Amino acid sequence: MAALFTIIACSDDDDNNEVFYSNPKTFVLVHGAFQAPYAWQFTKADLESRGQKVVVVELPGHGSDNADPATLSINAYRDKVVSAINAISGQVILVGHSMGGMVVTAVAEEIPEKIEKLVFVGAFVPANGQSIVDLASTDSEALFGPALIPSADQLTFNMAQENLAPVFLADGSSAVKQLLITNYKAEPSIPFTNPATITAGKFGSVNKYYIFTEQDKAISLSNQHAMAAAAGITKNYSMNTSHCPFLSKPSEFTALLMTIIQ
Repeated sequence: MAALFTIIACSDDDDNNEVFYSNPKTFVLVHGAFQAPYAWQFTKADLESRGQKVVVVELPGHGSDNADPATLSINAYRDKVVSAINAISGQVILVGHSMGGMVVTAVAEEIPEKIEKLVFVGAFVPANGQSIVDLASTDSEALFGPALIPSADQLTFNMAQENLAPVFLADGSSAVKQLLITNYKAEPSIPFTNPATITAGKFGSVNKYYIFTEQDKAISLSNQHAMAAAAGITKNYSMNTSHCPFLSKPSEFTALLMTIIQ
């Protein structure tokens, strides 16, 4: 029997060819800083409409999770994702956005055998010993670092509401910009300082992809290219969007993920 089959589904405004797989992939989606699982809602729905399986991970201290920021670390984030993946039979397509790139890197170092493909989306990709602070501090073109406001106890970062859309979603509709603002929550700061521990035999062995976000104001395009090159990622795609293509151009983003798994 053929591995895949197609059907044509008609929308109100155009015809879309949707590919359904008899053996669907399982996507594990990891959000970035100042975000939560809500950010993946369109991607999740689109992938599932194409017959795929989707698990969205809520990182500790984000969304509805109220973990004490003093207890959080990249390893705590890693362990949450590892637990989710270990509950899934077989390999997964692991997708990390922004700060989530640091998390999925740690996951790939921990359980490389469980990851069929690792996809970075406008994300931080550390070298061994690098932290998010290290990677962001050299990015003079980005607005992310200058927009961060440390809390009095230094355990979280805040961001002024008027800076959220310009930093993360300049090309988004008014509705998705409001989604970003409504779901705002202070970001735990300790994980930003944790250095990565990666090896060629584990993280280096995973099949990696990078989706560049060309109009990104949170992580500049030049920094994205530099990190991808340093990590030896050669399977690259680009979207002409701001930092969050899954919110500003969700259909195009999902189509790209479908291309990557073929």
